[in-house]
Amino acid sequence: MGQSSFRALVFTSAALCIGSISCDPSTKTEKSNELTFQQQNSSSGTFETVTKSGVAVVFLPGGSFSMGSDRGSQDEAPSHKVILKSFLIDQFEVYHELFTKAELPNPSRWQDDPRKPVEQVRWRDAKLYCNERSLMEELQPCYDEDKPGWPCDFSKNGYRLPTEAEWEYAARAGNNSPYEFGAVGKLKSFAWFSENSKKRTHVIGTRKPNSWEIHDLYGNVSEWCQDVYEPDYYSHSPEENPKGPGSTPENPRRVMRGGSWKVSDSMCRVSFRVGQPTGDSDACFFTDFCGFRCVRSISPEEARQLQSAAP
Repeated sequence: MGQSSFRALVFTSAALCIGSISCDPSTKTEKSNELTFQQQNSSSGTFETVTKSGVAVVFLPGGSFSMGSDRGSQDEAPSHKVILKSFLIDQFEVYHELFTKAELPNPSRWQDDPRKPVEQVRWRDAKLYCNERSLMEELQPCYDEDKPGWPCDFSKNGYRLPTEAEWEYAARAGNNSPYEFGAVGKLKSFAWFSENSKKRTHVIGTRKPNSWEIHDLYGNVSEWCQDVYEPDYYSHSPEENPKGPGSTPENPRRVMRGGSWKVSDSMCRVSFRVGQPTGDSDACFFTDFCGFRCVRSISPEEARQLQSAAP
């Protein structure tokens, strides 16, 4: 890769500072939202396949759903209708073996198994991997590395971080409850979190997937999203394909979604959200709960072609 020397500079060694996710609302039983989930075909519309570079992904057809919650933290409200186009999402969190294949330095604390999720990863590190994977598959990179902040061009056909709406759509998998699989008592079967993780990450895919066969959305490591974090964004976000508020120097935080090995069960809810400093210009960045997965905008026809060509 022509820019490998430059890219290695992006990954600085993790220092001694410790990042943490705050805000731990009490778990509450949530009534059914007024807006019902309207997927094109919740059973046969989704399917698993493998990308050209050998990564397991799940195709999610477009649809509408109720995003957020009126019974969680203040920044989760109001519950509101969102309509999304179809996309591919990684079936598992990005793990060490994939970073090695992309020839990128691994910033992770736990590297004792090649199939553990990458963590301690800066927001820019995650975007860099998305671009590298796009190039590996001869796709158009979404992030412009020649511009400040590496803005995302959503018209490109390569990989990027999920929007917050795409992440929640995947995590809900057609369900309007705080936990896609039902009662919080089932969480240990679906997620690695504070009660069962033994204070460390675990090999991807060792907990049950959700109804759309996507693993580790609710635990193991929390996941970067594309969006700028704004506490009251839901009050004025667009209905169709929201991409988050505009980026400003005054708001360097990005949305992080999903539980992790270190958080309580209430922080594993599908609507829980937090704003995390990106760490892009911070030499003191030690967040061993920070990971990510990739998405790719794609039409149903293109996704079927990909499935047909899969090894």
